[in-house]
Amino acid sequence: MAEVADVLVIGGGSTGCGIARDLSMRGADVTLLERGTLTAGTTGRMHGLLHSGTRYAVSDPASARQCMAENEILREIATHCIEPTGGLFVKQPNDTEAYFEEKLTGCRTCDIPVEVVSGDEARTREPLLSADVERALAVPDAAIDPFRLCVANAAAAEANDARIETHATVTDVLVEDGRVIGVDVEQGTNPGERVRGEPGRTVRFEADHVVNATGAWAGRIAAMAGLEVEVRPSKGAMVVTNVRQVDTVINRCRPKGDADIIVPHETTAILGTTDVEVADPDEYTEAQWEVDLLIDELAEVVPALAEARTLRSFWGVRPLYEPPDRGTTDPTDITRDHFLLDHADRDDVAGFTSIVGGKFTTYRLMAEQVADHVCHRLGIDGRCRTAEQPLPGSEDRSRLEDYMAAFGIRSPIGQRSAERLGSRTETILATDAPNPVLCDCEAVTRAEVRDAITDVGTDLNAVRIRTRASMGNCQGAFCSHRLANEVAEEFDARVADEAMMELYQERWKGLRHALWGRQLSQAALMYHVHATTMNRDGELDLDWSRFDAGPEQAVPPEEEPET
Repeated sequence: MAEVADVLVIGGGSTGCGIARDLSMRGADVTLLERGTLTAGTTGRMHGLLHSGTRYAVSDPASARQCMAENEILREIATHCIEPTGGLFVKQPNDTEAYFEEKLTGCRTCDIPVEVVSGDEARTREPLLSADVERALAVPDAAIDPFRLCVANAAAAEANDARIETHATVTDVLVEDGRVIGVDVEQGTNPGERVRGEPGRTVRFEADHVVNATGAWAGRIAAMAGLEVEVRPSKGAMVVTNVRQVDTVINRCRPKGDADIIVPHETTAILGTTDVEVADPDEYTEAQWEVDLLIDELAEVVPALAEARTLRSFWGVRPLYEPPDRGTTDPTDITRDHFLLDHADRDDVAGFTSIVGGKFTTYRLMAEQVADHVCHRLGIDGRCRTAEQPLPGSEDRSRLEDYMAAFGIRSPIGQRSAERLGSRTETILATDAPNPVLCDCEAVTRAEVRDAITDVGTDLNAVRIRTRASMGNCQGAFCSHRLANEVAEEFDARVADEAMMELYQERWKGLRHALWGRQLSQAALMYHVHATTMNRDGELDLDWSRFDAGPEQAVPPEEEPET
């Protein structure tokens, strides 16, 4: 028997979660389907920049205006996800005066607040800037946590009775009589079911309308319906340093190119990025030259980066889309605008819409336009309210400040928790149970981890994006077993072990291109800690039978009957 909804949204990134939130607020019955955890695609692999629009002020003024408008909206509705760092577009001797002036004029034309500062003033703000920085444009860029934002949108959708299905892979789009009527989904891929050997279940979901919000994978989903959507995936590398060398977003004031931005993010700095078109968003080369390029080029702007410890590297895939009549062979020239494809008008296939292209900063606007379109098709009344209603965690900052004052939260740990939880701080931290720190690097307490496990179950990578546990300097070396122990409290030891292994492997993926110098020593320590204390090298053949009954009934080895 099929599951039924008004609207199915495929894709659990920022746009998909934004669409689910918007439609659910208008009264639609919404189900969101994501093949991995939320943010598993492009959203979870970006550099964390909330654009002011300055980057596009010369090349794409329309996008620049959209970015600035959405920047201001998100600062109001998503305060607990944003750090208002400000941004500097710095000019060095090899950068032309003409482009600097063009960028300044573009900002003013696009109504982007901008100030010209001298090289000395720029270095006063950011002491580690190169001595040859001549001047800079100060603009309202900011740092944003894409994980926190996406999860907040999903939580808001669920509060309006939307259904969020993660680990749900769409295997077919169902078309009958020229209309998309639903999808087939393979479920049952969470750690708990895998460790028990349970096969994936195929479930049919039916809906009046299906939205394809899968970004770089939009062409693949469209093909399941027999349609062609020419998305051109472009990979970009990013490097994470172990500390923040800057507290302001630093951009190079030059035309678009590789290695041109440094974003302070939580306890780290993220260096970005490259731009290389790829054929498959799942299969592409993660090249060492990209990592080397980012460090070498951006060390010209912030020399301290040449000696910084590289914590990890990662690649994201941009969902670039160029309309057929505007084709280009250079991915850096493809528009960053977004496009709503109504397949009823475009391909004579009703009940199906794709949203392609766009930027993280404009996700809410993209979601609004999709929701307007779907509501028009389905005859659903209701205006968009997502620009006015704060996301969960950002409702009332004054209440948070009162709570912190009342409970004397002045410690760095309490402050970090409050930054992540926002207005949920009191609800999560007001506990009589012991609340030790489980992740020392990111100051994540047991209360936050338990709250996340209640929300997502055994998936420790889903816990990670909600809490930042395991995302700090040790990359899970000293906290992944503590997180797994919290899973074991609710489930069983084998499930917890599988969950920890998935988290552990995900952390290792980002270390592969950072194994030199001090980071190599850190990685070796991580390996030996896990090999010697938790048998991660598999040297011992563990007998899991004594854990099958669950942690409360597990038989300690010393109490096993003699044979």
